[in-house]
Amino acid sequence: MPIRQTLGKIRLARLAPRCPYRLLGLMLFWHIAGCATQAPAPPPAKGGVYHIVKPGETLYRIGRAYDLNYAELARVNRLRDPNQIHVGQKLFIPGAARQLPVEIITPTDSNVTIPSVPKFSDLPDNAIIWPIVGGINSRFGRRGATFHDGIDISAQEGTPIRAIDKGEVIYSDQLRGYGNLVILRHADGLVSVYAHNQVNLVAAGQVVAQGDTIAKVGSTGRVTGPHLHLEIRKNNVAQDPLLYLPQLCCRESSDIVDAEKLITE
Repeated sequence: MPIRQTLGKIRLARLAPRCPYRLLGLMLFWHIAGCATQAPAPPPAKGGVYHIVKPGETLYRIGRAYDLNYAELARVNRLRDPNQIHVGQKLFIPGAARQLPVEIITPTDSNVTIPSVPKFSDLPDNAIIWPIVGGINSRFGRRGATFHDGIDISAQEGTPIRAIDKGEVIYSDQLRGYGNLVILRHADGLVSVYAHNQVNLVAAGQVVAQGDTIAKVGSTGRVTGPHLHLEIRKNNVAQDPLLYLPQLCCRESSDIVDAEKLITE
């Protein structure tokens, strides 16, 4: 046998065992590359911001804070299961200008189950006052497929809004849907929310006394006319404000609330 032919066979013998491994490596590379191209890519940040998911947040709560439907958030972020988000995950929020403190803005239990009625022992020891003089034109509870987390009190544009109790301002800014919004933190796990204000007169971190003017009635956000949207939360669960405010004995919900009289009763 010629020497050249013999050497050729030896080379083929040496290369033969390596071929399957090389082929296997190429197949594995193609498979990984194919999987990578199928994974949902994050949408561009243009026209919105990225929200970093924090402990306790759900897609529903995040949507409420940014005034977006959770199903729309799931579609934009290509989420197959809206219930499966994790801490640290980046979610694109279309139309948003900044990341919002979801834990402060939205209650933990809202529109999923009806918030529980507080026990008598849960009510504050000191008397809470009404924030404005006005008529109640929308109560706490379900609105068809949605849930109204507070009550709407009608009043003239520019009417002073007073703090229902002493507390600390934990949020004072503009928010889609809510318009100009003020949130106060009180004792015993209570929080009060004042929305659709014409103007906010307090800043975050400020301490206010009961009765201090914190804002003025307006029609900012998603509204049909000037009014105050008032929420009260206990341990971050939305409650019916009428269970905490002084009772309106023998009056209809549409009657005018005489706040000055209620303070002295």
